[in-house]
Amino acid sequence: MIDQINVLDPGSLSNLKLAAKNKSPESNKLVAQQFEAMFLQTVMKSMREATSSMGSDNMFESDSTRFYQSLHDQQLTAVMAQRGGVGLAKFIERQLDGSYYQRPATYDLKGPPVNALPQTVGSSPQAAATASLGVPYSANAQDFVSQVWPQAEQAASTLGVPAHFLVAQAALETGWGKSVITRADGSSSYNLFNIKAGKDWKGAVVEARTLEYENGQPVTRTERFRAYGSYAESFQDYASLVGQSSRYTAVRGQTDAEGFARALQQGGYATDPAYADKLTRVINGNTLRQGMIGSAR
Repeated sequence: MIDQINVLDPGSLSNLKLAAKNKSPESNKLVAQQFEAMFLQTVMKSMREATSSMGSDNMFESDSTRFYQSLHDQQLTAVMAQRGGVGLAKFIERQLDGSYYQRPATYDLKGPPVNALPQTVGSSPQAAATASLGVPYSANAQDFVSQVWPQAEQAASTLGVPAHFLVAQAALETGWGKSVITRADGSSSYNLFNIKAGKDWKGAVVEARTLEYENGQPVTRTERFRAYGSYAESFQDYASLVGQSSRYTAVRGQTDAEGFARALQQGGYATDPAYADKLTRVINGNTLRQGMIGSAR
């Protein structure tokens, strides 16, 4: 039972592992509640220790009272977890049963796709929409971050912005690298930022369907996009576009996540009115944070 969980009891931890292997909805819910209870117990314990370290004039405080206080904290956190807690259990339960990462069989174009300014940049609707939710391909976020981080650092240094801003934008545009536009033969275009091939573009080109916003309404059409020989070239071209265009003056040197995203949108990088909000969420999101931590190990 949840109220029997003790964060220091190895037997409880073993029972927790056994329940996790069951994978039924009931066991997933129990495991999630138990995990949150253990987490809350750890928080309470840390708070008690922090308070104690500051000293106390309480004449009734002793080893015995601290022991019973610990039991009370365990019971309190168990009840909190059962009654909803801080929301951690619900999140874990969704991860365990797979609903958090489940992708729909088809994509509704009325959803929240991201797109770009005509003849400048664009986006794959499915990749951008799922990335904007902050939940796609999280298991591969670490691999994506590891793969593009060196190139992102180099491009970011020329723009005076944090490297993870560029990683986040590439993740938003391509669904963490899973939906990069491909050539006719199936090979990658390496276009991480969905930059379109305007009339002045002299390099390779690839065509793909994209979603534009015209007068606030989504419109699908086929567009020409730039193609590169590597992700490094994609980052270099992005840095050149943002670094040299007067439209993106406010982007350069921006170290605030929301300020960076707003400056891109105001410069005309995307026609989606929610683009800045979506990019800000990805930059500040847990998926990117975990990917950065994991890739740094």
